[in-house]
Amino acid sequence: MNRRTMMIATACAAACAAAARALPQSSDSSQRLNALFDQFMRENLDLSPLQVTYLGMDTGARATQKSAIDDGSPAGIERQKALIASQLARLKAFDRASLSASDAISYDVILFGLRTTDASNNAFRYGVTGFWSVGAGQPYALSPRTGSYQQLPTFLDNQHVIETKADADAYVARLAGFATVLDQEIEAARRDAAMGVTPPDFALAKTLSQMQKLRASTPAESPLTASVVRRTREKNIPGDYAQAASRVVQDKIYPALERQIAFVTGMQKKATHDAGVWRLPDGDAYYAASLLAWTTSASNPDEIHRLGLELVQDHAAQIDTLMRKLGMTQGSVGERLRAMFADPKYLYPNTDAGKERLLADINSRVQRVRARLPDYFGVVPKADVVIKRVPKETEVSASGGAYDSPSLDGKRPGIYWINLRDTAERPTWTLPTLTYHESIPGHHLQLSIQQEADLHLIRKTAFYSGYGEGWALYTEQVAAEMGEYDDDPAAHIGYLQSSLFRAVRLVVDTGIHSKRWTREQALQYYVDALGEPAETAITQIERYCVWPGQACSYTLGKRAFLAQRARAQKAFGAKFDIRKFHDAMLLSGAVPLELLGHPYS
Repeated sequence: MNRRTMMIATACAAACAAAARALPQSSDSSQRLNALFDQFMRENLDLSPLQVTYLGMDTGARATQKSAIDDGSPAGIERQKALIASQLARLKAFDRASLSASDAISYDVILFGLRTTDASNNAFRYGVTGFWSVGAGQPYALSPRTGSYQQLPTFLDNQHVIETKADADAYVARLAGFATVLDQEIEAARRDAAMGVTPPDFALAKTLSQMQKLRASTPAESPLTASVVRRTREKNIPGDYAQAASRVVQDKIYPALERQIAFVTGMQKKATHDAGVWRLPDGDAYYAASLLAWTTSASNPDEIHRLGLELVQDHAAQIDTLMRKLGMTQGSVGERLRAMFADPKYLYPNTDAGKERLLADINSRVQRVRARLPDYFGVVPKADVVIKRVPKETEVSASGGAYDSPSLDGKRPGIYWINLRDTAERPTWTLPTLTYHESIPGHHLQLSIQQEADLHLIRKTAFYSGYGEGWALYTEQVAAEMGEYDDDPAAHIGYLQSSLFRAVRLVVDTGIHSKRWTREQALQYYVDALGEPAETAITQIERYCVWPGQACSYTLGKRAFLAQRARAQKAFGAKFDIRKFHDAMLLSGAVPLELLGHPYS
């Protein structure tokens, strides 16, 4: 088989995957490739204590890393870039022709990530980069979506496990490291600003709002202090951690956070209102690199924009048909969706009790769909998934839902985060689809099975947004095929509205970064098409402004999965088995879309 045929066949169906595994193999080559991947993982983990904890590997020989934070200084960033270049050179020197079919897939998957990231590192001297993200796509060191102020509090509370006194002491040590990285980020952002790379003024305003919210508590009442106090009490761990943590917060973190606030305030005074990355150095090239990094396919902005417009029209027509069956005939689809968002019969009370009831209801949804998985999936994950609220400190800019993978050791479950800043943003008819996307059969199913599959660790931990977000969006359709909306026409509209939402993303992301739309133009298009509440719409548009290209990965990924399913159905005819197809896709791990086939084919 040639390379393209082999890739498609391996991804398409279990029978083809089994055939690939039966091909002659060189055990020596396989061992040498695995040894090289072992070396890469050791090198990456040596420079990333946070990833060590995220994977649940901060024990034994790596226990000391539980007290450390990743180096966020410009010098630390350059060390990462140099290592990525070195790994790319070593992988390219390996004889790919000597590998079995399955090992060749792993080779190509890792090569894509290293090659794409190294190319971006060489082309652009600004932006966030590293081992655990691919290429360009995050141009700003500090924004509503990037920066340790936005990420570390939640990480420390949920990923840093506290079972012993040593774990608690490591937490306090990490608080001191948090203060250090806050200053390192100022250094990195100052370097980028000197090159003309600053977020838009409205993004900086949101950044300041979030930083000030984190700073607003007294040191003793800070969520950073409260986390270690609560958990040491639960485990009966001796020691005055309230005093130890609050002292670090007061003496180190808050002064460093105040320095960040002052720096961002200064940036905001000089920032422009232009929303897109076209205004940055080599901005058009940066956007093209961002699209490649996020979608993992060579996608042209004009093609994506046209596709988005076509899909918006198609999905709106489907929603219109359903609405008319429910007697909703007046106004545009967007206006009727807005009426559904505002309809009290679909809203939970915006109270603690109302939010608890919402959480209970989506937990019931997870259990309901879990019972039906065997009809569509041969392999199901061992790891559980729990549902948690997005922390109040970051809910102002967080998305509606998000997901964190379970730890490799199985001690920490997957987490489906839901944003409950205002229950009016989460009416009942939107919740089923969001829940399927973030938990099962979406992110939790895919990422847990990948971690539990017979893959090298470097493949278990690989994430490609086109594949991962594409799978989660594809499974929204699978949930519809499972009959999850048959008895709930409003939720069926919610499913179609979710597809419409991702189509709108294609239009506004390319509009902002390629066609030079203003924030206000993008916001108006978004609101007219989707009818969502203003706060949700603003959060989404400002997300696209600081994460160029990421919003395009969902629909392009879904289309790639559907294209592969259509090919498998055509190839196997009456013998096609949806369970075997899904297992083949999941057990092979995440791959770039360019290895699945072009999303427009």
